[in-house]
Amino acid sequence: MEVIRLGYPHHKNKDEMPATSAALGYFDGVHLGHQKVIGQALEIAKQRGFKSAVMTFHPHPRAVLGQLKQEVNHITPLDEKINLIGNLGVDYLFLIDFSQEFARLNPQEFIDQYIIGLNIAHVTAGFDYTYGRMGKGTMETIPFHSREMFTHATVEKLAKDDEKISSTKIRELISMGLMEGAEELLGRPFTTKGTVAHGDKRGRTIGFPTANIELKDPYILPPAGVYAVRIQIQGNWHYGVCNAGYRPTFKENQPKLSIEVHIFHFNEEIYGEQATVEWHKRLREEKKFSGIDALVAQISADKEQAAAYFGIVSGN
Repeated sequence: MEVIRLGYPHHKNKDEMPATSAALGYFDGVHLGHQKVIGQALEIAKQRGFKSAVMTFHPHPRAVLGQLKQEVNHITPLDEKINLIGNLGVDYLFLIDFSQEFARLNPQEFIDQYIIGLNIAHVTAGFDYTYGRMGKGTMETIPFHSREMFTHATVEKLAKDDEKISSTKIRELISMGLMEGAEELLGRPFTTKGTVAHGDKRGRTIGFPTANIELKDPYILPPAGVYAVRIQIQGNWHYGVCNAGYRPTFKENQPKLSIEVHIFHFNEEIYGEQATVEWHKRLREEKKFSGIDALVAQISADKEQAAAYFGIVSGN
């Protein structure tokens, strides 16, 4: 997949670009609803002999327009979103730098410059997609703004249990620790990526060495607690149990959530390695223990519970 980064104004000539069938959206999570929109754009491309494309934006519009004081915590930060979209078989990704200047484009200007001007021959978007200043352009107004220069299709909502599958719902599930529910809507487990960093190495002194994962991107994170996880290190997947929290047994007022994974059947030095954590099930909330013996007993029970969830033997 070729990633084409565009600012405002962009300097692409329409004649440079092949005709494309493009899916439009922010696509945080690239969940099952997003996959339906992108899949329809891919099908149209195949039917009509176009190249396929996805158009998305970064950073999040709410961060740029002053509705948030910082960047949004994502289900899929930008690099991960790009990889997931590429894995769907898309030819081009139009990645627009969402700026104050871009946000001021009226709906017709957006269509003229970023749809017609990029030789997009067919547009697919969800029923609630909006475009142009203050989101005044909608899938109901797109026939007028298209100037009959491209065709378009609206994908109705994809629902589970009569509720729309949405990034908002998935963030809610993750923030509640309902990882299995999030997985159902994503079509895959929720994952976070980071680097194995040096911690205080306390885990190894009590018989449970852990990989301390420093996240490199702003993720939405589940609440503090203990989770059954899988972790990928050096291209290989392993089972484990993860403590996400503030280590109240050892520290008071730790400001930042730590992610520490005890990996089953594993005893290697992996500092500095990239790690992907798949969050499968929340086993319990984090709690403060009266002493080391109580903590060790609970970690042993957590290991067995996680192993039982995966149907494996936890090992030492």
